[in-house]
Amino acid sequence: MTQIFNKTIKSLPSKQTLEKAEYEACVIKDFDINGINLSGYVFIDCVFEGCNLSLCKLSQTAFRNVQFNGCKLLGLRWEDCHTFLFSVNFEKSNLDMGNFYGMKLKKTNFKECSIREVDFTDADLSDSLFEACDFTNAVFDQSNLSNSDFSTSNQYVINPSNNIMKNAKFSWPAAKGLLLEFGIKVE
Repeated sequence: MTQIFNKTIKSLPSKQTLEKAEYEACVIKDFDINGINLSGYVFIDCVFEGCNLSLCKLSQTAFRNVQFNGCKLLGLRWEDCHTFLFSVNFEKSNLDMGNFYGMKLKKTNFKECSIREVDFTDADLSDSLFEACDFTNAVFDQSNLSNSDFSTSNQYVINPSNNIMKNAKFSWPAAKGLLLEFGIKVE
């Protein structure tokens, strides 16, 4: 597989695809590669800026210490990625309708993201930061949320009896979403 190291790769109007390769220490900017097959690609210490990767196939795609800034990442099945050293962080990105089922996401940062209808079932999100995120219709079931910070986020509905939540941080009034599963109304 081709190796591409320490480059800034910008989208060209005539070229909206990425060469299948191992990318290391690269900045990938402004690509609209929605729906393409990224299976088997490797990204190490890379930054995606302003890219659209919605509905891309991620079978055994490796993301190792990868940052997504201002990206559109709709409907991605993150659980299909290669899990060895998987590490991602998100800022001002749209992750709606994605799936992180069973993923190890310990110490992941989600800053100012839309995380609507995302499935975090059985995911390890311990020690993660969710800063100013929207969790409308997101699913948390059997998830490890211990030491995670939701204090500036909103619209989450989390059942404390179905998730590990020791030392997780929440703030009022969004914390009402912790009581909905019990049929408790707080005014």
